[in-house]
Amino acid sequence: MEALKNRYDFVFYFDVKDGNPNGDPDAGNLPRIDAETANGLVTDVCIKRKVRNYVLMTKEEKTPFNIFVKERAVLNNLILKAYQDLGIDLEEKPSDERDGKKRNKNGEAQGSEILHGRERMCADYYDVRTFGAVMSTGPNAGQVRGPIQITFARSVDPIIALEHSITRVAKTTEARSETGGSEMGRKYTVPYGLYRTHGFISAHLANQTGFSEEDLDLFWEAMQNMFEHDHSAARGEMNTRKLIVFKHQTALGNQHAHELFDRVDHKKLTDGPARDYTDYEIYLDEKTFPETFKVVDVG
Repeated sequence: MEALKNRYDFVFYFDVKDGNPNGDPDAGNLPRIDAETANGLVTDVCIKRKVRNYVLMTKEEKTPFNIFVKERAVLNNLILKAYQDLGIDLEEKPSDERDGKKRNKNGEAQGSEILHGRERMCADYYDVRTFGAVMSTGPNAGQVRGPIQITFARSVDPIIALEHSITRVAKTTEARSETGGSEMGRKYTVPYGLYRTHGFISAHLANQTGFSEEDLDLFWEAMQNMFEHDHSAARGEMNTRKLIVFKHQTALGNQHAHELFDRVDHKKLTDGPARDYTDYEIYLDEKTFPETFKVVDVG
């Protein structure tokens, strides 16, 4: 697979309508909100989860596109399996009399196998070589700093979180069924919110993890389509609206990221509260553009 030669920076817009894009478990699953500005927030972890799920669905957990951080995965077992596939036994032998270093059963000094484990994990798991991972929680495969880093998403305008009462007539236990009536619950939604996040892709870190041009194409595909396969009653309608990618001519880059991000702006077209994407216009270099996905060369 072809190695990545260019640095990239990108701006990503997505929206939610009558749904909860990213509930906060410490606040009763309320939509995340900046308490000082009332702007909505979506964590980078949430966005990366949807990318992982898309890759899982389209690549069917096949190497080299398997996913390390996934539902019901036992991470330490996956790291141990990578060592077993390499034929490396991590069990220690007594210290070698020649140099006093502890060695594994293969005769290698303890710790020397970490590089091999790290390389194998990057080769097998798409999310490890893309986003990085901490793999020192048991069998030690070190830590990987991924080439793709994403910021928190922030709504372009303040949002309001609505609380809805819901009822359930079915009961979960015999004791509850005897009480009769309905059980009450709560559901929280954002009527509408347009969110913006920024991302950075390092060619140097990509070459360290083996992240390739093919991997990058899959990432762009996931960012454009991940919401199409993530619908649920709780999330309402979520859609990718704009993905503007700045492609530098070199691995180091031609401009500062913040200067490129300033080229992308938006405008609210209604005086009242926004309730649809048509209430906004997004601009690149002060011009509108119809594309959802656009690559801009940075000279």
